[in-house]
Amino acid sequence: MDFSTMNSAEQAQMGKIIEKKQMQDFMRLYSNLVERCFTSCCNDFTSKALGSKEEQCVLNCADKFLKHSERVGARFAELNAEAMGPSK
Repeated sequence: MDFSTMNSAEQAQMGKIIEKKQMQDFMRLYSNLVERCFTSCCNDFTSKALGSKEEQCVLNCADKFLKHSERVGARFAELNAEAMGPSK
């Protein structure tokens, strides 16, 4: 986005909107991670502590989820760069 045509107050306002959107996106990602890994891995409620199998499952689930999200973000950035690049 080109903010150069905006005055400083408008740029500050736009910055706040972008920060809020980024925080919402992060919270959505975190909530999805917790929901998915808890549902997939936590099934023994006889103790408040995770069992070793549950803990390993959560670690693997979180790692896979974050790597997937990183890859999707990278691919989106690649496609966005192509779309924004000069037409041939």
